[in-house]
Amino acid sequence: DRLWSRLSKVNVISFSSSPMAISDEPQLLRNGSVRIGSVLLRRRPSATSVNGLFDSSSTVEGESSGEELVKDSSSDDSVSSDQNIDASPEQDRVNYISAIQFTYRPSVPAHRRIKESPLSSDNIFRQSHAGLFNLCIVVLVAVNSRLIIENLMKYGWLIKTGFWFSSKSLRDWPLFMCCLSLAIFPLAAFIVEKLAQQKCIYEPIAVLLHIIITATAILYPILVILRCDSAFVSGVTLMLLACIVWLKLVSYAHTNYDLRALANSIEKGEELPSTLNMDYPYEVSFKSLTYFMVAPTLCYQPRYPRTPFIRKGWVLRQFIKLIIFTGVMGFIIEQYINPIVQNSQHPFKGNLLYAIERVLKLSVPNLYVWLCMFYCFFHLWLNILAELLRFGDREFYKDWWNARTVEEYWRMWNMPVHKWMIRHLYFPCLRSGIPKGAAVLIAFLVSALFHELCIAVPCHIFKLWAFSGIMFQAPLVLITNYLQNKFSNSMVGNMFFWFTFCILGQPMCVLLYYHDLMNRKSKLDQS
Repeated sequence: DRLWSRLSKVNVISFSSSPMAISDEPQLLRNGSVRIGSVLLRRRPSATSVNGLFDSSSTVEGESSGEELVKDSSSDDSVSSDQNIDASPEQDRVNYISAIQFTYRPSVPAHRRIKESPLSSDNIFRQSHAGLFNLCIVVLVAVNSRLIIENLMKYGWLIKTGFWFSSKSLRDWPLFMCCLSLAIFPLAAFIVEKLAQQKCIYEPIAVLLHIIITATAILYPILVILRCDSAFVSGVTLMLLACIVWLKLVSYAHTNYDLRALANSIEKGEELPSTLNMDYPYEVSFKSLTYFMVAPTLCYQPRYPRTPFIRKGWVLRQFIKLIIFTGVMGFIIEQYINPIVQNSQHPFKGNLLYAIERVLKLSVPNLYVWLCMFYCFFHLWLNILAELLRFGDREFYKDWWNARTVEEYWRMWNMPVHKWMIRHLYFPCLRSGIPKGAAVLIAFLVSALFHELCIAVPCHIFKLWAFSGIMFQAPLVLITNYLQNKFSNSMVGNMFFWFTFCILGQPMCVLLYYHDLMNRKSKLDQS
């Protein structure tokens, strides 16, 4: 009788959407509530009227908040075992029958608050899309598996035994020697800085010597590549290394120039701005220069944040990943990209529809190669190098894939170059009185020049395709900023960025340089 009197005073305030919940074994709690699985039946404050079921001030006190419902329905763990009343089988049967009577009765409201559909525009980004993401992965694997089988059936196995190394690679020994001789330029820069520190040479002389050193560091590899009939990959590697050395030498000279100026101001007793933080004194150390030249950064400073130890097992795992993804990248290039470009025409010569079809067909494998390159270099290789050198600041990139504008992409995808541009080019231009728009244009100009050098010099072709592609980013910055402000939606700018990046950008440049390279080779063969 006591149990029936309790059950006659309970009211439904939280229930599970699963009909199987009523089959769970009921638990009668000391406070008069009954727990059946995830269903909580609580004592009704007032049993005078069934209108209390619809009265928000009675038992459904937390119905305006979904969090409170979840809290009520998931509070099983907070109930200790001593709160449960031991029940006989007969009492269990009574509890079960009572639960059926009070759970999902017709008088209990099924609709209690305003809710949006999961895919509505106001609610879509608040939902978890893990299932749809898994579906995309499955579809991606299935589609690419079919493409791999189709490619193998059509072309066969195209990767040769000399893919990694062949006897022809020995022809590139002048480039290898040039690569080793690049160490002379940091040594020369150190000597200049040491003389400037000891005040053996005047400041203008030191600046002039640094200009000569940095100019020679970039022109010397260019002349070696142009004089030698080397492989494209070897030429690109040497040019990338030369550009890195040039950027590091500029940062080394510029930073020491600034530190020297601050040290001279302190010696003269001048008051420095309160916003200027001198984290380290002015010193010229060969050890700090050596560490800087091999560290994964382009911005020089005498000291860097360091990690306490090297994780050898972690380095081994990352190195294995590097080998695997490098192999995947080589497979895609040899098995997919090469046949596509070999069976294509010049984009600006011939049938327009055929050129569009080639560009679209090339866009997918080209995107895969670019993503593999990004992962191998910016994530795996730079982190391996940072771990071996115990380099602490490992923000080599940000979430550039979420970029809403082209401007955000260039700020996030290559953080070492971005920090160099900000530190040694953009803000010095602003401090010199150059307008902001002109400073941005100068930054794009320098970036376009180095992109052209890294591609055109190894190809021995100067058609300015890479230069034009980078400079075309400047108007795209204005367009994507306008779209972002116009629609106030991150999806519009992000989709526009991916479209221009995957379709109009890299695939077009690949076709242009390939056909120009083939035309050059045919002319050389005829001569």
